Amino acid sequence: MAFDYKKEYKEFYMPKNRPSIVNIPKMNYLAIRGKGDPNEEEGDYKNTIGLLYGVAYTIKMSYKNNYKIEGFFQYVVPPLEGFWWQDDIKGMDYERKEELNFISLIRLPDFVSEKDFKWAIEEATNKKQQDYSRVEFFTYDEGLCVQCMHLGAYDDEPATVDLMHQYMRENGYELDITDQRYHHEIYLSDPRKCDVNKLKTVIRHPIKKIASQ
Repeated sequence: MAFDYKKEYKEFYMPKNRPSIVNIPKMNYLAIRGKGDPNEEEGDYKNTIGLLYGVAYTIKMSYKNNYKIEGFFQYVVPPLEGFWWQDDIKGMDYERKEELNFISLIRLPDFVSEKDFKWAIEEATNKKQQDYSRVEFFTYDEGLCVQCMHLGAYDDEPATVDLMHQYMRENGYELDITDQRYHHEIYLSDPRKCDVNKLKTVIRHPIKKIASQ
């Protein structure tokens, strides 16, 4: 049976629909950066997701190729994730989506090296005759966060975020969103196939201990 990161690391991908504190270790990702409203039909966000998946599945299916990745095992491609921010705003203004910056992500298994990544970019480019140069090998050490499973529409996220922030303060933490630590979402549902009221999204915010007075 293929290794499924969602099932094996439930603390990262399947939290309860109530806030909790979690420490996220360093991980490697496929990543692509862009800007704009994610709901725009021909916008940068929707146009670049396919690039991520093109490389992700090239790596996943590499065992059928002459190129062999050391330590490879069969696995389920992890869910799509996103870091989101707006310039000069700490947090998220859901009314100004056109000003959003994003880094879209798909987690890589630990056995995938930068050498393997470069092979996958070249392989996908040659096979699909498409430019994959925007996809990057991205290492991120997220650290201490508050997270919660959000159920429902993306536009209703502020209510869940408020609960998360209340929980962190009650437990002696404060928000630590910076230009290196982001509003983070993990998408467990496909909005094209799922009722909007049943969408499951992990929301994660970086935090730090409140300094003693």
